[in-house]
Amino acid sequence: MNRLTTLAFGAAALVSFGVAATAFAQQQFGTADEAKAMLTKAVTAVKADKAKALDMFNKGEGGFLDRDLYPFCFNAGDGKIVALANPNAKQLLGQDTRTLKDPTGKVFGPDIYAAAQKPEGQVTEVGPYMFSRPGDPKPVAKVSYVMRVADLGCGVGYYK
Repeated sequence: MNRLTTLAFGAAALVSFGVAATAFAQQQFGTADEAKAMLTKAVTAVKADKAKALDMFNKGEGGFLDRDLYPFCFNAGDGKIVALANPNAKQLLGQDTRTLKDPTGKVFGPDIYAAAQKPEGQVTEVGPYMFSRPGDPKPVAKVSYVMRVADLGCGVGYYK
């Protein structure tokens, strides 16, 4: 190999590595579109069998814990959180959604609750706010898509 060929090969390898690293980063974390898709799947599950769906959400089963994407649900009336697959946030089960604030002090719970007061099927974007990813207790900026499903508010968020 001459010097020019070696440089060209090296440059191509670096570009290839950069594309692979970007693809890996995209695969490691969920996207906004994937969060919306999971919300649609969660809503379908709740409508089919609410008790079974909430159990699956809490256990992260049935594809309801995919990387850092997971559904959460709360009672649309009293705001109590009834399902949450994030193992770093299990202590929030039973808490009133309206009381949630992030580690920086930003109050985001009332916005999540308000989203569930809108007509069924209307998706509301809430955030960004800081929240920990599954498997990592360090808070990261998160945006959630929230909607009403019968007597529940359910959402799925993605981390920025």
